[in-house]
Amino acid sequence: MEYIEVDGSLGEGGGQVLRYSLALSALTLKPVRVFNIRAKRDNPGLRPQHLAAVKALAEVSGAEVKGASPGSMEVWFRPRRRVHGSLSIDVGTAGSVSLVIQAILPVLLYSPGESTITVRGGTDVPWSPPVDYMSLVFTHNLKPMGVEAFVRLLKRGHYPRGGGVVEVRVKPVSKPLKSLNLVKRGRPLKAAVVSHSVRLPRHVAERQASAASSLVEKVLGIKPEVVLDAQPPESDTHLGPGSGVLVYVEAEPWVRLGGDSLGEKGKPAEKVGEEAFRKLVEDYETGMAFDRHMGDMLIPYLFLAQGVSRIGVARITSHLATALEISKLFFPSAEARVEGVVEGPGVVEVKSPGFQP
Repeated sequence: MEYIEVDGSLGEGGGQVLRYSLALSALTLKPVRVFNIRAKRDNPGLRPQHLAAVKALAEVSGAEVKGASPGSMEVWFRPRRRVHGSLSIDVGTAGSVSLVIQAILPVLLYSPGESTITVRGGTDVPWSPPVDYMSLVFTHNLKPMGVEAFVRLLKRGHYPRGGGVVEVRVKPVSKPLKSLNLVKRGRPLKAAVVSHSVRLPRHVAERQASAASSLVEKVLGIKPEVVLDAQPPESDTHLGPGSGVLVYVEAEPWVRLGGDSLGEKGKPAEKVGEEAFRKLVEDYETGMAFDRHMGDMLIPYLFLAQGVSRIGVARITSHLATALEISKLFFPSAEARVEGVVEGPGVVEVKSPGFQP
């Protein structure tokens, strides 16, 4: 059987290349070989967090896998069928739950039936969207395309201990997704600040929320809804301490943009709240419909949709460019182009016949 060949040093050359390649392989049931995995990194090859994504994708596609071991620079992945039902995936330590959800969702979307997946790992970790972003922004923005996915947080898990638990429910589709056409956002409709702390004094979550919400009200002129999730110092001692905040704005016609920040030792709670707001406002002030996180995460869905999709993104990141290049390999009949400059706002257009399971 012929394998699609993907150079793992493509684009940003990190774990994203592997995740997207295997995710689209599991979705389309086209075998893939990924080589030069993380070749540009100081510690090249597969790390434990990447192996977790490989294992998760193999589980939801009944795949035969070769080369999935620590330090491996090459993986052969041959999916057999899209699986549905109740599954449990353990990312291990504090590997990102959000990145696993990002990888498996397209596969579950085109599986034969509904799925309920329990994912264990890190819910709020560096270099990854927090689980609150996935449940309140990511899944919300996919709804107009026909995606019904629900992310529910059961337990938070911070780096380095992890231990978080998230439930993901996905309703399958039987036809191509609807195209998405939204370049500019409209006026703001509402805003929210979701602030949490685990095994820390309650005032940490309160101060994070206060700093973020005051900036939302002052700069954007909206009084945000404030949601506090503060677990006291005596809570589950198996979990490590940690905190974080998500700020999001919903704007006309329905789109949500978000910004987030994690607490760390020696970092004032007020700074965490301010940082999350600054990330949000940088993207919001471009006037584009989607923030930097959504930019690359939306790409596979544009290829799954039938017709011409055209979206405005606050920042054309290397992750977005990489997602486009990999998607083209699995959907060769689709056409894609980008207007704008790297690290600046831009427009992505994808013309696709759509994916039929």
